[in-house]
Amino acid sequence: MKDHLYEETVKSTNIYKGKIVDLNLLDVRLPNGKDGKREVINHPGAVAVIALTEDNKLVLVRQFRKPLEKHLIEIPAGKLEEGEDPSVTVARELEEETGYKAKEFQKITSFYTSPGFADELVHIYEAKGLMAGTAGTDEDEFVDVLEVTLEEAEELMEKQEIHDAKTAYALQYLKLKLC
Repeated sequence: MKDHLYEETVKSTNIYKGKIVDLNLLDVRLPNGKDGKREVINHPGAVAVIALTEDNKLVLVRQFRKPLEKHLIEIPAGKLEEGEDPSVTVARELEEETGYKAKEFQKITSFYTSPGFADELVHIYEAKGLMAGTAGTDEDEFVDVLEVTLEEAEELMEKQEIHDAKTAYALQYLKLKLC
């Protein structure tokens, strides 16, 4: 038996199939029996990594975010490849974006970024035992690597240079863990 809030999908029409996301228009039957429409973005999911150096500095990346037309400073992150386990993605993304490798990764949590219109699930990991190396970003990816204290990161958040949910989550996690 279905939940009293469930919306049954009657029809799904793909509007756009992209490199990163798909956009689908859904005809749904609402809980009250009426019909409705839902626009849904399907995303393969992503990982993000909280990486602290030996001297307790948080490894961040600064990159231009076209949808916002500004730079953001964020924890390293990247999308899952089809069929890829997040534990594989996190190691690859940390090294690609920052050059760092980690001896181990511990999964912290997962969260949906915007469940009102997208199914993207971000898996947050903590990297342990960092070893510096050379970054190898994708040819269409340009980032600056930063190492900041938790206090400096909080200042960046106040200035809205850190302005995304995954990084805000990471800072809150670190603040609670270190205090």
